Amino acid sequence: MKLLNKIIGISAILALGGCLETAGTLPNQNSFSGATEQNYLVQTGQGGSAAYLAGLSQQFRDEVATMINFGFNSIALDGEAKRILDQQAAWIIAHRTVKFRVYGHTDSVGSNAYNQRLGLRRARAAVNYLVSKGVPRARLEAFTSLGETQPIVNTPDRERLNRRTVTDVFGFAPDVLPSDFDGKRAEIVYGNYVIGAETISGTTALGALGG
Repeated sequence: MKLLNKIIGISAILALGGCLETAGTLPNQNSFSGATEQNYLVQTGQGGSAAYLAGLSQQFRDEVATMINFGFNSIALDGEAKRILDQQAAWIIAHRTVKFRVYGHTDSVGSNAYNQRLGLRRARAAVNYLVSKGVPRARLEAFTSLGETQPIVNTPDRERLNRRTVTDVFGFAPDVLPSDFDGKRAEIVYGNYVIGAETISGTTALGALGG
């Protein structure tokens, strides 16, 4: 139980940290990926299921690039976007217990109404590509566009960083019951993830010392 409380506490801190990002900075591409979902998972989940979802959300953002970018007034996926979506698809397919939401964003050029539609079209383009790579459509949702309302760079001009979609864990897959993930299951999943992360970190640090 102590570990479970710690997991939920860490998730809440991560969620709050995401909300405190300041527009106009140039963060790591995953910094803006999970604040909304972390809050949702922490506040609406029950017991171990909340910790399980929040832990997988954090793991997804640590292991996979969650954001892709677009050309001006475009929904076309370039080579880099497809490479990132390929990684996302592989991760999603390997983690069958959860579903994902894709959020569409635009820069500030154009009307808000137009940008709302454009952001949603971008989210749908990303979802369709993930489906083409084998992800079940029932585990994906193109969320109502956030349009130009959440910029990474606070500018009225064209800005590629703002023209993006962001993918994140949203809930349990349609055929999975949240009650299956009690506190003990959450402790095991989170414990294995922490051990794996520490191992990778230690290996990386040792490797950096080599000549």
